Amino acid sequence: MQRIVIVNYGMGNLHSVKKRLDSLKVESVISSDYNEILSADKLILPGVGHFAKAMENLQNLGLIDALNEAVLVRKTPVLGICLGMQLMSKFSEEGNVEGLGWIDATVIRFSVSNTLKYKVPHTGWNQIISSKDSKLMSGIVDGSEFYFVHSYFMQLNDKSDELNATEYENTFSSAVEKGTIFGVQYHPEKSHGIGKILLKNFVEL
Repeated sequence: MQRIVIVNYGMGNLHSVKKRLDSLKVESVISSDYNEILSADKLILPGVGHFAKAMENLQNLGLIDALNEAVLVRKTPVLGICLGMQLMSKFSEEGNVEGLGWIDATVIRFSVSNTLKYKVPHTGWNQIISSKDSKLMSGIVDGSEFYFVHSYFMQLNDKSDELNATEYENTFSSAVEKGTIFGVQYHPEKSHGIGKILLKNFVEL
């Protein structure tokens, strides 16, 4: 039985992710333990809230070294969700701080011109379009809708890392894939059946 660790760094939506995995009959633990992270078969990095605070929490808990060892050295597959995906970038405007640096990207705030039609934060259901083939997206067709809630998004410097794109006045990268590193801006744990497919795909990678 593989072991999935949901990384707990004090930034929300841990239990909704675990509940989804439980419904898939997948064993998972919520942990901030260095050794549990290193021994995981797969990692999920969830998160909602402020980028700078999240990086501060990761630093204070001693988790940055553990994550870098697991993800970059041991190549443990990791799925970042919402803020968890953004933390994989090199830098964020939200607090003007450096991220984990796994993806060559900067996190920037939405700037919309039609403020009647497009609100910030971007909240609710929106479509995704696949930018490349991926086992993570198996059985998920273009135009599938996922649930979003975010004010910032990842601006990629290398478009080959883009897995999904989404239209919100302008097109932004809504998912990334680079080797064994996966990130989704949307919330699969809140996206009903389609979200369960994505989480199942990650578990079965």
